[in-house]
Formats: sequence, C-alpha cells, structure tokens
Amino acid sequence: MSALGELRRMPEARSGALAPLRQIGLVNGVRTLGKALVRSRLRREELGRQFLLSFWETLGTREAIVFEDERISFAQYRDRVLRLADVLHGLGLRTGDRFAELLYNGPAWFEAFGAGTLTGIHMPMLNWHLAPHELAHCINAAQPQALLVDHEFLDRILPIRDEIPSVRHVLVVGGTPPAGMHDYAALMASARPELPPGKLDMAPRPYSGGTTGTPKYMQINRERLASDADSDRRGAKKNDLVRMGLMQLTAFHHYKLGELRDPQTHNVRSLIPGPLYHAGVQVGVLPFFVGGTVVPMRRFSAEGMLRLIEQERINWMFVAPTMLERVLALPEAVRRRYRLASMRTIICAAAPCPPRVKQEINALFRRQGAPDDVFHEYYAASETGLVTILAPADYQTNPKRYESVGKVRGCEVGIWDPDAGAWCEPGREGKVIMRTPTVYGLEYAGLDEAEMLKNFLEIDGQLWYDDGLIGYLDADGFLYLTSRVKEMIISGGVNIFPNEIEHAIKLHPKVADVAVVRAPDKDLGEVPAAVVQLLEGEEADADELLEHCRMHGLYGFKLPRIIDFVDALPRNLAGKLPKKQLEARYWEEQAAHG
Repeated sequence: MSALGELRRMPEARSGALAPLRQIGLVNGVRTLGKALVRSRLRREELGRQFLLSFWETLGTREAIVFEDERISFAQYRDRVLRLADVLHGLGLRTGDRFAELLYNGPAWFEAFGAGTLTGIHMPMLNWHLAPHELAHCINAAQPQALLVDHEFLDRILPIRDEIPSVRHVLVVGGTPPAGMHDYAALMASARPELPPGKLDMAPRPYSGGTTGTPKYMQINRERLASDADSDRRGAKKNDLVRMGLMQLTAFHHYKLGELRDPQTHNVRSLIPGPLYHAGVQVGVLPFFVGGTVVPMRRFSAEGMLRLIEQERINWMFVAPTMLERVLALPEAVRRRYRLASMRTIICAAAPCPPRVKQEINALFRRQGAPDDVFHEYYAASETGLVTILAPADYQTNPKRYESVGKVRGCEVGIWDPDAGAWCEPGREGKVIMRTPTVYGLEYAGLDEAEMLKNFLEIDGQLWYDDGLIGYLDADGFLYLTSRVKEMIISGGVNIFPNEIEHAIKLHPKVADVAVVRAPDKDLGEVPAAVVQLLEGEEADADELLEHCRMHGLYGFKLPRIIDFVDALPRNLAGKLPKKQLEARYWEEQAAHG
C-alpha cells in the first residue's frame, strides 16, 4: 500500500500530519512556498533550503528566540544563520563534514543548528557533563573538523587539544579565545549573510545515552533505509518502514501541536529547560520548525522554570522527571506564586517518572490555572525514535496507566521470553523488543555490521531491536517498564528489578531521589543497595525505610540489604543517573577488604 493509502487508514496519523500545517497557518504557508519556488528555480535539491529561509523571512518580526535579556526575531535569526553558514564554508567545511558543539543552551546553539541544517554539515552534540578524557573519546568518534565551544568549557578542551587531531578550528563563544582559536563574535561580524552551496540535512547528531559507559556516536544511514534492497535494511521491507514512519506522526496529534495558540503571538511557545545536547530535548525544539518561539534556559532552576512559564506564556515544554520532582520539592508558597494558565503540553521522557510525580504535576498546574491535565510522556531512545505515547485521555480513562510509559503508537513492540523462545502474554514480563523506522539504518562509529547485529534478536526470520529493557504490555497495548537487563540484580539466583524497589522507596514522603544498585555479598553473590537522597531538612534511618518498603509490598530478596544516605545523587538534568559510578564504590570496598 502507498504511503498516502496508509495515511488514510490512520486517523491519528492524519491528524498528526496536518498539525504542523495548521500551526504554520495557510497565509504563511502559501507566502513561504511561493517565495521558495521562485528562489529555488524549481530545483528540487534547492527547494527545502529556500523554504526554510523564506519561512523565517515571512515570519519577520515574530519572536524566534527569547533568551534572558535578548529577543531575537525570525528575520534576525535568518541573518545570523546565513552568517554562520558563511563562516563554516570559509573554514573549509562542506556538506557531509562535521562540527561538534559544546554549548550551553542559548542563541549560538540555534544558530549552529540552522547553519548546519542549511548546508548539510552535521553537528555532533557533546555532553558538557563529561570529563575531558570522555570528551576526547566522543570527539574522536565523530571526527569533526571544527568545534564550537562556550568559553566556560575551555577548561575541558585545553587539556585534550592535542588528543583531538581532526579538529582544525575551535570557535569560542563568549570571553576571549586563547591563541590559536577563533572568536565566534568576530567571525560572525565579518561574515556575509549569504547562503553557500550545500544540501539540506538535519544537523543535530546525538550520542547514545551513556548511562552504562562512554556515549557512542551514532547515525541513521538514510541511504540504507531508502535502498531498494531489503538486505540493506537488515531485512526490513520498505513498506513496513513507511507505515511505522507514519505512525510516528501520531505524536503531533496527541501533543496537540496544531491547537496551540498564544493569545498574543498566535503561535506555540516552547520552554527548553534541559540541555540541548540530549536527543530527547529536541522535542522542545520541534515547535521552532513551525514558527514557534523557543525560550532556552542557560541553567535550569525549578522556580526559574515556573517564572518563565508565566512571563513568556509557555504552552509547550519538554522535561526530564528530575525537573518535575524539583518543582514539586519547592516550598508551597513558591509554587503558588506563579500563574500557569498558559500551559497545555508538558512532555516528559529520558528516565522513569514516578506515577506520583505525574499526578502531582497535573494537580499543581490545574490549581495554578491550567484548564486540563498537562502531563504527557513517551518512551524512546536515541536509536529507536518514538515508541510509546501517554496522553491525558489515557490515564483519565484508566488511572492505572499512570504507571505505564504510554501506549505503543510509534512502532511495533513485542515482549519476548528468551528462555521459552516465545512471545509473552499480556501482563507477563520479558524482554522489550521493537521494530522502528530508524533501527534498520542504525550505525555506531567504529562498529562493523557484525557488531551492530548483536543489538538485534532474530525471531521467525525478522530482526527485532533489543534495547536491554524488561517490561510487559497490558491487553490495551500500554507498555510498563520494570528494569534494564544491565541493571538487573541476581541475588542467590533470584532476579531483582531495581525499578520496583526504587518505586516503593520514592513513595516515602521524606525521599527526594533514590538509586538501587548491586552490591557484593559473600553468600548471595550480589544484593540490592539503595542510595537515598532525602528532601532538604528531612531525617530518616534505614529501619524507617525498610518498614516503609514492607508496607508497600517488598519482601525477602526484594528488600534492600544496604541503605546509604547521600546529600545528592549525581543525576543530570536530562534525568540520567550513572549507576555504574554508584556501584563501583561497593565493589571497590570489597576488593580493599579482601
């Protein structure tokens, strides 16, 4: 069946496909297309680039980026993007080349994103939480010719400058650049606002999450996906990928993209509190493509987020659960200080979100003026793209679904029992495996095809991607994640899932955050250890938490054998928690004591 035929069979995908058009608006769309057709001279390869430039020109004085004291219009943004494209071209970068970015959220990130997209120069996005040696590894995996870096991160780059030989140019944003590096502002001031030769291609290139090791540089090979040979797509049929690609459009329908209208600017307004290097945070950038105003936060603060929602009339936002938990931890008087009536769509992902947090965020925003529940969720990975969506209508119909990560709406998912060699019935746990439009073109830098295939399971002649998750599907197709295979604790031969213990402990009213990791045990091999962060000003001991765990259904092997308290867990603003670092302490202590 053709893509159009498939679309006709999917009402939610049809609605999702029309949402960006409704957001752009008929008048803006017609004006933009007319200009683009003329400027491209009907050349297909040039039409996309000219459409973007014409769109930004058509929007003109509409706010594109609001950042601290700056208000940048789309016309000004267009000029800045063209100047940076000219800078990159002048430094010798061409379509298919790479410039890495190590930037805080701010206008420079969006300028780099736009210039790279218009010229087809890829932009590997570096995690600024990494240590210098980890950054060197990530940079060398991507082999960029240039590096765009905030001056505050020079202390990470200078020690490894001789270890990243592919980087010929370093452009420093802010401050005074050291000798041998370029001043970003000076280059931009002297550049021409003219479009150099190139090819339209989305610039952002994410790394894997990196919670179990150094992040891997990845790419989706689009030529492989477009091939006429199924073998190039690891056996996946093109029609299947088209159908699943259309399924991804349902997100726009559930997130209400086409319905969001600020009463003053008549567009969607997106707050970006999380670090833009993270693949999930690109959901916060999404409205920018349809004329939305983006409000990036250089550094996240819980109260600052609420303040900006009120001041900038935010109606769309991507967050990690950690951010919502920090909002809920604010004093009641602070939470009541802000009117949040503009908010419609908060999209949460990147880490498990406790059901309590989902419910309490809805209650907070409704109390502060939001007309309906605002919490939305999805499960995805950098490698897979969208897998599930949880929308308010789902849990309003059945509150049990607060415990899920949503309904499978973006691809195909199955629960596999590797011991029985069979699919699991609804409600039974097993490996969560999936077929998505991107995994059949997935490549990691430095890994050959044989190594890549280790990420897949072959079932009945078909490859399914294994993301290392344990979970189950209910009868309605909602996915419940219970653990990761790499985090599973095997204690005396019993499989223990850390998520189950973490969920119980987080229900304690004094607990702010918790991580359950494996610790060594002479008799059982390994046992669960709970590392607990209490709310500020609270006190509790291990016995109190153990009794709480028993009251919430934990028993025997599932009770943590060790409970340690820390001032703060090392969870980053993307919601990721490097559990290997927490685990290492226990195993090092055992080694030290023999």
